[in-house]
Parts: sequence; C-alpha cells; structure tokens
Amino acid sequence: MADFIFRISPNIVLGSYTIARIGQYARDYGSKFMVVIDPMLKEVGIADKILQPLDEHKVDYFIFDQIIDGANTQTIEQALTLAREAHVHGIIAVGGSKAINVAKAVCSIFYEVHDLYSFIDGASPNTSPLPLICIPTTMRDPFIFSPFTPVIDSRSNRNCLIKNKDALCKLVLFDPNLSLTLTENQTASMSIETLCIAIESYISQKANFFSDMIVEKGTELLGYAMDGSPSLTITTPAEVLLTQGGCMASLACAMSSPGVASSLAQTINARYRVSRSLVSSILLPYIIEDAAKFKADRIAKLSKILRACEENATQDEAVTALCEYVRQKIAKNNLPARLKDLSLSVDQLALAAEDAGQLDLMNTLPRSMTSDDMFDLLKLAF
Repeated sequence: MADFIFRISPNIVLGSYTIARIGQYARDYGSKFMVVIDPMLKEVGIADKILQPLDEHKVDYFIFDQIIDGANTQTIEQALTLAREAHVHGIIAVGGSKAINVAKAVCSIFYEVHDLYSFIDGASPNTSPLPLICIPTTMRDPFIFSPFTPVIDSRSNRNCLIKNKDALCKLVLFDPNLSLTLTENQTASMSIETLCIAIESYISQKANFFSDMIVEKGTELLGYAMDGSPSLTITTPAEVLLTQGGCMASLACAMSSPGVASSLAQTINARYRVSRSLVSSILLPYIIEDAAKFKADRIAKLSKILRACEENATQDEAVTALCEYVRQKIAKNNLPARLKDLSLSVDQLALAAEDAGQLDLMNTLPRSMTSDDMFDLLKLAF
C-alpha cells in the first residue's frame, strides 16, 4: 500500500441550500471574481440562485459562459485573457466538469509567463494559483480534487492533463438541490460512473488506508441512494446520498487515482464528445471482471458493502454479483450496454486508447497496462 500524506485542503461544505451562502464564502478570498458557468444552467434557473447571494454581499463579478465544446485550450485561453484583464481576485466555477476544468486551468496558470500550450506539453506551474471556488452541479468528478486538470488540446482534440499546484481549489460547495435538474437517465448513468470512480480508487496502486475508508463509506451511501435503505432509520433523500457518495468518491480518487474507465471516458469524450458517464457505465462491468483476476478480495468486499450479494457469499460469487448488479442497473434505466450503441467505431476506440496510454495516470493503474491492453478492454465492451 502506498504511503499516505493528508493535507486538509480544500474546505468542503455539503448540504442543502449551501449555495445561498456563496456570497459570504467568496468574501474570504476577495471582492472581484469571474464566474465560469455552464450556459445550460441559465435555462434551468440555477444561475440566478448563484448570482443573487453574490449581489447581496456586494461581490463584484462578471460571467464567462462561452463553454461550447468543453474544456478545450481555445476556451481556456479566452477565459484566461478576460480574467487577467479584469484583475480578478479569484474564480467561481459553477457546473459540471467542463466549467470546473476551464476554471481550474485558468487558476493554475493565471500568474505564469509561459503560454497554455507549454503546460499542455508537460511543464509544471511555478507560481501560486488564483483562488478557486467550485460549485458542482453533478455528483461526480474524478478530477475536482486532483493534482491534474483534464483539458482538450484544440489542435488535435486530444485529452491532456495539466499539472496543478497543491491547494488550487480553496472551497467546494456541494448542494444536493442542484442535481435535481438532471434527467432520470443522467442521474442513473452518473450514479454508475460515481460507483466506477470509487471502485477504481479502491483497486489503484496508490490506494491507502484513508482512501479505502472513504471509498467504503461512499459505496455504502451510493447503495442506499440507488437501492433504498435497508431500514426505516435512514430517511435521507436519494439526491443527498448521491451527493455525499459522490463527494467521497471524488475525494478518494484524489488521494488514490482514477483508473482505466475514467481515463478512457476522458479521451473518448475529448475526441468524439460522447458522454463520459455513459462510457464509464458501459466499461465498469469489464473493469470489475479484469480486476477480479488480481484483486478479487477488494472487489468482493465492495460488493458486500453495496449489498449486491449476500454477506456470506464466496469471493467469486460476490464478484459475479457486482458485475450483474451494474448490468441490471444499466438495463433497468435503458442505458446503452455496448460502446457501439454510442455510434463509436473500433477505429475510433483504437485512437482513444492511444490517447489514454499517453496520460500520466498509466503508472497508477491497478496493474501494468499498455494502450493495447486498454484497446482489448474497449473491444470487449464494443
């Protein structure tokens, strides 16, 4: 097991209506902000709920919502120029991973003299980052607390990871009410993706006692959210349980590492704009079957925590039950079960596997793998 060093950063606030206090929290980091927000949130009324507390606390801000094709270098450069010209004190990111990754990249290199592509090519930031406040509107993001930021190179549509300095994100506000705008299918696929993030963190070579503890508790909460409580003593709403489980999975992922499914979902999304959640959901049963060859005991333990099998089930029975559990969730919610259902070709998957093989995450996967090994997994799921 890897050595574990615990630094308490960022501050995390989780609870219903926490966004009502964003103005108060923002004041701790400055009085002038750029708000990076997913444009879709304006249509569902979430933007107003975020901006009103800022107005009430006399926080000066301007909105950047030109996020069309995800967190690509062109969008990041545009946001970076505006932030520098406005001399902002910090950035507030509101939305899913697209908005958050744009904001993370801008904060990371705000004070740097080198251009963005220097960091795309592997350079590390030398200056302190601009303060970042994140308000996720989905329950999962494997990179929100991570020392890496996934961005899309506009020159090639290739997914890359920019290195961050520690303490990039100062505050994360998780408000379960924000996830109520998701459709049932979105909630279902993101729930399975959250479980995938937790499992990857648990079987990673970087897993440690603290990430294991958080994964186990997070998995228990996800089970309650997806299947209901086993007793009447737990009456917490499903959206709150999903947010709690997602927060724990994301934290564990930062302490450990994302895995194969998360890496491939990132690269496929970058190339072909296919939903990360759907890709991760499809890949998860195959990831479990592969991991069972060398970490069956850990897979079996999570299966029992999730209540996918009986407590007295054998190791093999528990692993099989977990695979079947995921596939049943996919079928029950009418989600795509094969990658070909996402209109992807084998040739496209081969290119995505090559991209994933170049990411810095390869050394932390559960077992030694090459891009060819990843392609074999993709073919199984095709």
